[in-house]
Amino acid sequence: MKLVGLCGSLRAGSVNKMLLNEAVKRFGSAEYTEVDIRFPLYDGDLETAEFPQIVTLASQTIAAADAIVISGPEYNKGISGVLKNALDWLSRTSDKPFMDKPVVIMTAAAGRTGGETAQYMMRSCLVPFGAHVLTSPVITIAGAAKEFDEAGNLINDRYASNLDTLMAHLKKAASA
Repeated sequence: MKLVGLCGSLRAGSVNKMLLNEAVKRFGSAEYTEVDIRFPLYDGDLETAEFPQIVTLASQTIAAADAIVISGPEYNKGISGVLKNALDWLSRTSDKPFMDKPVVIMTAAAGRTGGETAQYMMRSCLVPFGAHVLTSPVITIAGAAKEFDEAGNLINDRYASNLDTLMAHLKKAASA
């Protein structure tokens, strides 16, 4: 089984990267690839002149996946610019990479809602892609910096249990 991950935070030590890694562990046996979303800013002129190879590679990787995990922060009540930019570029590929793919989304943030608003925005952004977004249980890690140990492991049992359930749902959907 091929599992692909996207992290909407590029920062070293990102809690969303930790959450993504935790989800991958809990998914179980799979060939895992994390897509590099350090794309240039979307520009229609660039798209026409020379479509970025990094976007084509990312699209092909996602298209070949059996399941997809996306983790991202909440910035100013929305998704990160880097994640929105990546989705904008991916929408311009001919692969339709997310079409009918099971996808889970999750957020980790410093605030008390754990990135809930960003998660709803992510869901909205994925609608045009035709992705099969699994909606439950919702993973929104609040006060995220305190929810991971020094090694990057999730330490809150409630969050861990919900993440186990979500990843089991993803694995089942990917196997169907």
